[in-house]
Amino acid sequence: MRLKTVKVPHKKNTADSKPERLPVPKEVVIPMSMHIGRPARVAVKRGDTVKVGQVIGEADGYVSAPIHASVSGTVKKIDEITMSAGAKVQAVVIESDGEQTLYEEIKPPVISDFKSFTEAVGRSGIVGLGGAGFPTLVKLNVTDLNLVDAVVINAAECEPYITSDTRTMLDKPEYIYKGIEAIKKYMNVNRFIIGIEDNKKECISKMEACFKGDSSVEVKALPACYPQGGEKVLVYNTMGKMVPKGGLPLDVGAVVINVTTLAFIGEYLETGIPLIERCVTVDGSAVKEPKNVIAPIGTPLKELFEFAGGFKSEPKKALYGGPMMGIAVPDLDAPVLKMTNAAIAMDENEAAPPKTTACINCGRCLNHCPLKLDPRAIARAYTLNSGEDLEKLCVDLCMECGCCSYVCPAKRPLVQTNKLAKIVLRNYLSKKEEEKK
Repeated sequence: MRLKTVKVPHKKNTADSKPERLPVPKEVVIPMSMHIGRPARVAVKRGDTVKVGQVIGEADGYVSAPIHASVSGTVKKIDEITMSAGAKVQAVVIESDGEQTLYEEIKPPVISDFKSFTEAVGRSGIVGLGGAGFPTLVKLNVTDLNLVDAVVINAAECEPYITSDTRTMLDKPEYIYKGIEAIKKYMNVNRFIIGIEDNKKECISKMEACFKGDSSVEVKALPACYPQGGEKVLVYNTMGKMVPKGGLPLDVGAVVINVTTLAFIGEYLETGIPLIERCVTVDGSAVKEPKNVIAPIGTPLKELFEFAGGFKSEPKKALYGGPMMGIAVPDLDAPVLKMTNAAIAMDENEAAPPKTTACINCGRCLNHCPLKLDPRAIARAYTLNSGEDLEKLCVDLCMECGCCSYVCPAKRPLVQTNKLAKIVLRNYLSKKEEEKK
C-alpha cells in the first residue's frame, strides 16, 4: 500500500545559494507566540537594555518555549501585534544598538543524563523549524524511552521553493552529526533514519559521507513528491508503519524531528547560543534575486526582500513558508518567526486565485488525500454547519497539506474549507462537553 501524494513543481531556485547574513536590523519585533501551545510570558520592560541570547520571554507552561533577544539594544516598547492567522499577541520591540553583544551568561550547557539533556533543549527555545513550531522539549521528553524504535529525521523539504533545510545538510553536517550523537547517548536510541527526497542528490551524498560506517544511521532516498515531509507520510515511507487515526508517531515507535531542528540542537550543545536567528529562503515570482538569508528573529520581512534585490514586479501576495502550506502575511512589516523557513513573494499571475466552478464529483480530492479523508463530504457538512457529521468525517485529522485543492479541476478552496470546518467541529465538541456537565 502507498500513501497518496501529488507531484508539484519544485522550483528549488536557491538550492545552490549559500546563506548570506543580513545586516543587523535597526529594530526587531519579537512575538511571544512563535510556537504551538501557551505564549511566552514577557520577562522585560520598556527601557531595559538587552543582549543577544538574553531571555525576554519565559515559557509559560509545559507546552511553551522561552524566547530570546535576537539583537542587543534597548526595549523600545511592549506592543500587541496581530499575527498572520489573526490572533493578537504581545511582542517585545527592541531598538538595536548594532553591536550584537552576546549575553554574558551564555555558555554550553552541562549535560550528564536524559533529564539534563531535555532541560537544556527546553532552555534553548528550540521549536520545530520545519514550520510546525511544536516545542522540541515536549517531543523529545518521552516518558518511556523503551517506546522509541527509531528517530526519523525529516529532511524531505517537499514544498516548492524552500531550500533552507537543503542548506543545513550542505553547510552544517557536523551539527547534524552532533545532534544525533546527543540523542543516541541521552535517549538511548540506536536507529536513525534520515528521509531525503531523491531529487536532492548532493544532500544524500553529504549525509552518506557524514555517517559512513555508522550502522545506526540510515540515509533513505524517498520519491520526490508532496507531502513527503508530512509526519505520517514520512513515518510510513521510512519505517513502513501506519500512524493510527488520531495517534502520534510515537504510537508506532517513531520520534520525528526536522533536520534543521536537529542541527540546531547539535550547535547549541557546543555554543550555548539559543534560537535567535533563522535561515530563510527568500524567493517567489516577484523577487529579483532569490537567495537564502540568515536573519535575526523579529526582522521585518521587507528587509529580507530588500536584501534579495527588491522586487522585479509588484508583489500581490507574500507568504510565510511555501505555496502549499504557507500562510499569507498582511503586510511586509510581519516579522521573521522561529518557524519561518521561507518568505515567498508572488506576482499577480502567481497569486491570482483561480476561477472556481461547481464540483463535478470526480473524486480526485479523495483519491489524493494522504489521510484518506473526503473533502467533498466535509465541504457539504461545513455548509450545513453539522458538527456531528464533521466529527464522523474526522476533519480534525486534516493536516492542511492542500493536496485536495491542488488536484481539484473545479479549483474549489477545499483546504480552506477544511480549516473553517475544524472551527465548526471545535465549537460543536465544546458545546457537547458543556451539555454533559
